[in-house]
Amino acid sequence: MNKTFALLIGLVATLTAERALAETLKVAVAQRGFWNSTFIDVGLKQGYFKDAGLDIDILYTEGGASTLTPVIAGSIDIAMTNGILGVVAAYAKGMPVKIISAEATGAAEAFWYARPDSGITRLADTNGKTVAFSSPGSSTNLILLQLVNQAKVTPKLVATGGAPATLTQVMSGQIDVGWSVPPFVLQQLADGRLVIIARGSDVAALAQQTIRVNVANANALKERRDAFVRFVKALSRSIDWAYSDPKAIDNYADIAKVPRALAQQTRDDFFPKEGLQLSEVKGLDVTLKQALEFKYITSPMTVADAQGMLDILYMPEQK
Repeated sequence: MNKTFALLIGLVATLTAERALAETLKVAVAQRGFWNSTFIDVGLKQGYFKDAGLDIDILYTEGGASTLTPVIAGSIDIAMTNGILGVVAAYAKGMPVKIISAEATGAAEAFWYARPDSGITRLADTNGKTVAFSSPGSSTNLILLQLVNQAKVTPKLVATGGAPATLTQVMSGQIDVGWSVPPFVLQQLADGRLVIIARGSDVAALAQQTIRVNVANANALKERRDAFVRFVKALSRSIDWAYSDPKAIDNYADIAKVPRALAQQTRDDFFPKEGLQLSEVKGLDVTLKQALEFKYITSPMTVADAQGMLDILYMPEQK
């Protein structure tokens, strides 16, 4: 009995020591259930963060300011999948933010939809109508502003929060046009209860523009840089697994609570892996011009001016 007890004590001591050695990073993740919001979950399940000596404490948010604000305040270390306009605005105001990697380049996943009985079949039909985006500074905000400019229409743009809340507002008639990212709304589209009226991919220039980034609190990054580097490397491993292991689709179907076929469609049709590269913030010159045009900053900012905002921690290994 004493020997068994001693072994148990030893095991507890070993586990406690391992956990004590691990560093904790607090991470805000936008829009739980989206394909790209699950990579942290993947990294935890596959042990990639543990391998990197990290414990991850997750806060799920509805995107935009709700993701970035706690990082600015220092209560969260990293904001994942954050719209780049909001980050530019924060940096211009002197907030302690650093972009540590790209997150999404291109906008293949985002779309806007309406009820068939609304008479809205395209963005050109939305003059005077209410059209949703998630929150100010988010990637859906950036995409929608460009879609509206391109279509030369004047709808009323409304921040509606997450995709499930937006769907409720469309179906109840509170707003005319909702936004979504798969797998949300795919079933309603298949059933004919909703129709897509615009896609992020309708703006050709967005294909070469990074619209979402992963952001760190600048002070925390300075103090614990090595932990942040290990975080981004583990994140890269998670993305690789999600596009290479057949179990990835089953894992996502379970997280998103959708049929496997919709999980497969979400990844294969809406989230090309190349759009999730981490190593380069593309089209920054265009983004900075848009930040001024859409009044996220009050004076022009050049790419050179914005270099202090960038601290890219991930570079792919040379093969």
